[in-house]
Amino acid sequence: MKRRDLTRELEKAGYKAIRDDGDHTIYAKDGYRPVQVPRHQEINEYTARAILKAAGLQ
Repeated sequence: MKRRDLTRELEKAGYKAIRDDGDHTIYAKDGYRPVQVPRHQEINEYTARAILKAAGLQ
């Protein structure tokens, strides 16, 4: 999955980028745990699925 597609899904669900640290961008939403998105153009399918699951989108 492309990183921009994953970040679009998170932002559409109300998540906002709160911090850019090192190799990851941290997205957060009120009432939910923050999720980390690696800074790669292409993100492994399993990693992307785990991020979406942690965000409560899957």
